[in-house]
Amino acid sequence: MVMAMEPVRPSSLLQLTAGGVTVLVAAGSSRLPRVVYWGRALPTLGEEAAQELLGTRDAVDMIGSGQLDATIPILGEASDEWFDEPGVVGSREGSDFSTGFVLTSLENDADHLMFEGEDATAGLAVRVELGLEASGLLSARARLINRGDTPFDLEALTITLPLPADESEVFDQTGRWLRERTNQRHHLTAGIHGQETRVSRGLRASAVHGVCEPATDWRHGRAHLVHVAWSGNTRTEVVLNSIGQQYVRAGELLYPGEIRLRPGEEYSTPVVLGSCGDGLDQASHRFHEHVRALASHPGSARPVTLNSWEAVYFDQTPERLTELASCAASVGVERFVLDDGWFSSRRGDSSGLGDWTVSDDVWPDGLQPLIDVVHACGMQFGIWVEPEMVNLDSELARRHPEWILAAGGRLPRPMRHQQALDLTIPEAWDDIHAQLEALLDAYEIDYIKWDFNRDLVEAGSQASGTAAYHRQVEAVYGLISALASAHPGLEIESCASGGGRLDLGILEHVQRVWTSDCLDPVERERIHDGTDLLLPPEVMGAHIGSAVAHSTGRESTLQFRAVVAMFYHLGIESDLTRLGDDDLRQLREWVGLHKSRRDLFHHGVTVHGRGPGVHLRGIVNEDRDHAVYALTSLQTPQAEGFGRIRLPGLDADRTYRITPLAPAHAPQGRVARTWPQWWSSGQVSLPGAVLDHFGLPVPRLNPQQGVLIECRAE
Repeated sequence: MVMAMEPVRPSSLLQLTAGGVTVLVAAGSSRLPRVVYWGRALPTLGEEAAQELLGTRDAVDMIGSGQLDATIPILGEASDEWFDEPGVVGSREGSDFSTGFVLTSLENDADHLMFEGEDATAGLAVRVELGLEASGLLSARARLINRGDTPFDLEALTITLPLPADESEVFDQTGRWLRERTNQRHHLTAGIHGQETRVSRGLRASAVHGVCEPATDWRHGRAHLVHVAWSGNTRTEVVLNSIGQQYVRAGELLYPGEIRLRPGEEYSTPVVLGSCGDGLDQASHRFHEHVRALASHPGSARPVTLNSWEAVYFDQTPERLTELASCAASVGVERFVLDDGWFSSRRGDSSGLGDWTVSDDVWPDGLQPLIDVVHACGMQFGIWVEPEMVNLDSELARRHPEWILAAGGRLPRPMRHQQALDLTIPEAWDDIHAQLEALLDAYEIDYIKWDFNRDLVEAGSQASGTAAYHRQVEAVYGLISALASAHPGLEIESCASGGGRLDLGILEHVQRVWTSDCLDPVERERIHDGTDLLLPPEVMGAHIGSAVAHSTGRESTLQFRAVVAMFYHLGIESDLTRLGDDDLRQLREWVGLHKSRRDLFHHGVTVHGRGPGVHLRGIVNEDRDHAVYALTSLQTPQAEGFGRIRLPGLDADRTYRITPLAPAHAPQGRVARTWPQWWSSGQVSLPGAVLDHFGLPVPRLNPQQGVLIECRAE
């Protein structure tokens, strides 16, 4: 006999509070908990207030459906009044497609909640953890266990979180190669507003996704944003449904057949991270603090890096690279990275991937002579690899064509003349691991630039015949961890055609990400804005490129390129051997300036602002007694006057001395007469409240010009 399930109302309200944020969860019944509130911190609620809130929770009368609970379940179920997509999607060959979990345990403290549920009929159990980090960042994760006697095919396991109804604009990002993570927003209409990654790379993906109030900017307006900490396929959706429920759903995007749970097996979602804030800066700070608390986060000063790619491309010779290394050391570079072209038959991008041995043709004496020069100059030595990829023109592909990710008995269409290696096959993983271990054992290598230059299209394992996206990510994580564990002190950079893999999953394993292949400072300003929302500056690689940008052909001054890159993990991507003495001197000054303020740049709080025709980005230290701001102009202002620019993040009650920061060059001639007096006098002292609320007259910057100013508390 089939029994009807009656809704059982929660009897208690659990409160999590940390870092200026509160989450309220309705619990205490036999059903799974539901989130009542996620937002600004609330005072501790007594029993009477909690019961009052439980008694006045949102409810909706639906004709034909009765009264429905309008609060948001963390893991939605149709059996518990949730008529949108459930948290668990899957079946046992069509059966057990709908769950009715009964709460079996619940534990909570001030900032953490864990509950478990079981559906004995479906043979499934679930465990969900919800927590607030010290910064106020919300973390959520679910685990599904198959306790039945037959396999369960999982199609989706997603976390759902409520969003405030007055945050009526969708905030997300769009992008492509050379222009990743462009912020965008639009009015939230009824329906599903989704962002997906289906090729395991994020060049076109949204690093954050959520909602905000219509007037939200960096400093004002409420925003709720989520990020899925996973380096594979993901799905995030902002939903406004027909009964007015507004929420975000997030998790891994699974291909059919990827997750088949055999009896006793389990699947865990990636961690879903949620940040809310008054202004985008506050929301981003919570993500930044999470990254800085990771065990993988570098503890030492971030060395100024020169990467050889745009200096020599594939045209490598020992003489040319040795000269470049010596020149790099002369301008203050601390890490020299040898990019693509050093191995096997790799004279272009059509061969050699998969054969990680030093080319005798290019390096007849091996890499040791170059490494000796690099180390003698006091620099670290780094090297480029792309372990997940293989060229068909390689010894590895000729030996093991069955190790290439493919589906339907056909190879995916080639991208950059390469295919992806199936690292879910133990023998393939072991082969690449052994090659990289041999390289690291043979040479004193301090740093690996780990690239990933093609989308995973039709990424099936020929060994199993099933999609391999999920297991491939796990294999990559395992490979990186194995190398790092065997070589203490080794640092690794995540690169994927630039900024295609910089999620907070990969950052649990690496110390740096390559923000974009585009070094054009105009484009970089936009890219940095989008990436700043997720990452602190010290893990974002930003290089001073050549005068003419390789990616766009746009010409810019050294000063502009340096100002745009200054706050991040600074590097150089240019053939220094072709620069004149004056350019080398200026570059040396900029590198020296970065080093002298590096502790501030890489430990401070990032802030943003805008003025008439001017973009502002700043770093303020924790004590708020020291800050540096970069002012850049990307285009001429609409009005003749330049107005004022406010400096955010300072202590309102302290007085600051404001100084133009050398080696920024002062304007000359007629332009100099139009610049504000505070700039020409060299310094001025004003209260923080004045600088934040009233601001300073804006220097008359020409398009594609940038300056730095420094504030120190008196």
